Amino acid sequence: MIDKIAASVADALAGVQDGSTVLIGGFGTAGIPNELIDGLIEQGAKDLTLVCNNAGNGDEGVAALLKSGRVRKVICSFPRQADSYVFDELYRAGKVELELVPQGNLAERCRAAGAGIGGFFTPTGFGTELAKNPDGSLKETREINGKQYVFELPIYGDVALVKAETGDRWGNLMYRKAARNFGPVMAMAAKFTVASVHEVVELGTLDPETVVTPGIFVSKVVKVTRTETKAGGIKA
Repeated sequence: MIDKIAASVADALAGVQDGSTVLIGGFGTAGIPNELIDGLIEQGAKDLTLVCNNAGNGDEGVAALLKSGRVRKVICSFPRQADSYVFDELYRAGKVELELVPQGNLAERCRAAGAGIGGFFTPTGFGTELAKNPDGSLKETREINGKQYVFELPIYGDVALVKAETGDRWGNLMYRKAARNFGPVMAMAAKFTVASVHEVVELGTLDPETVVTPGIFVSKVVKVTRTETKAGGIKA
């Protein structure tokens, strides 16, 4: 019997290895799998490469993981925001590397990994510093129909941490509104995907037409308690 429900966050993350590339869903503060990130901090894996949209807010979530000193490199689109002071201090001190990737490219590079695509050409970044590889060499470029494009490689993950709204024991997932963001493509791009959910339902309860991430892309599902904002609303 297939049953991907983990008894706890610790059980779900027990196999994460040092040096892993970890894809973390979320956009700003929407859809951040904070419980899974806290669990990863407690689990102790180090020398990690994080792939996420931004490099943390305040002292929670991704910022807390950075502050723990276990991150070697961050691949993201928006590393500096008004409250991204943890990343800012670490980067200025030379304690963490950064690979800056335009947001659309970031999503497509993850999607390409999950879809088995070897790479793609995009006009985004052509003629800028973003058209260089992390080692400073130039990325491949090509003119297509009179327009210049840059070749981008997929981003594969060892682990993906995503936040969903509802799941079943097969790992089928539904998301809540904007909390969906990077979750589906990151779940596809990783070898091992852990999803936190607020509700676990019986098989057959989810309408197949509303399942966003099929269970084939999910390794573990763990139920977490829903948190609320200071204003009393639901945290996405």
